[in-house]
Parts: sequence; C-alpha cells; structure tokens
Amino acid sequence: MNWRRFILFGILCPFFIFHGNAAAEMVSVKGEDINMRSGPGTDFSVQFLLGSGMPLDVIKRSKDWLNVKDFEGETGWVHKKTVGSTPHVIVKGNRSSDMKINVRSGPGIENEIVATAAYGVVFRKLGERDEWIHVEHAQGVEGWVSRNLLWGF
Repeated sequence: MNWRRFILFGILCPFFIFHGNAAAEMVSVKGEDINMRSGPGTDFSVQFLLGSGMPLDVIKRSKDWLNVKDFEGETGWVHKKTVGSTPHVIVKGNRSSDMKINVRSGPGIENEIVATAAYGVVFRKLGERDEWIHVEHAQGVEGWVSRNLLWGF
C-alpha cells in the first residue's frame, strides 16, 4: 500500500512544482525614463529607458534588483523601487503595420469603438470579462480590448 502512495507522489509532485512556478509575476514601471540595465546594479550599462506603466514579466530576483522581460522579449534589470504592482497591459497587435486596434465601449465586437490604439500603447488594466480586458489610458480613455491584442496580464 505504501509503495502506491510513493508512486502517486512521484507522479503528482512534478505537476505541483511546475504548476506553482507557472504563474508569472507581473510588475509595471512607476515613473518615466526608468533605466533597464544589463545587470543587477548601477554599475551596469543602461540598455534603454522604460516609460510609465510598462508591464514587465519578472524572470528572477537578485537582492533589490529584478531581472525582467518586456512584451517584445527584451530582458534586463530594474531596481525594485522603480516598479509597482498596479496591473498594466500593452498593445501587441499589429506589430508590423500601421493599423490600430479598437477600444470598445463594452466587451464584444458588437460594441461601439470609442478609440483606437497603436502597437506599444500602454493601458492600466481595470478588469476582465471572458476574452476582453477593461482598460484605461493615462489620457482618460476607458474601454474594452480583445485579450489576444494585449500583453501583460
């Protein structure tokens, strides 16, 4: 009887370990022109600047520094004081074109278009319903965007 428990534990344990790590830790940039560096410290070079609200996926931590990845797959390091937990998303749709995505008055294509947004526009995430994300832009535009057009949740 004990060997069956051992086998069951051996089968299920890797699932629970993987499942526990599967949830990404997302953060977003607080402030403008935040340095993304090549390593965990101010002695490392600045790779580029990040704007307010930019969502970042945390890969790992090293003391007060976070190794992060952005929506284009670029990785670097930011200080933990430069990011927060307010959820933000960024437009990933239409990367290779001038086309814009629609921001709608409600969660569904039957709802009125209240605004459009280009690739790389950042929104604060207010909520979600089914396959739609409720968003608000810093300039006050509020609406709904199809989940498959955004990154950062």
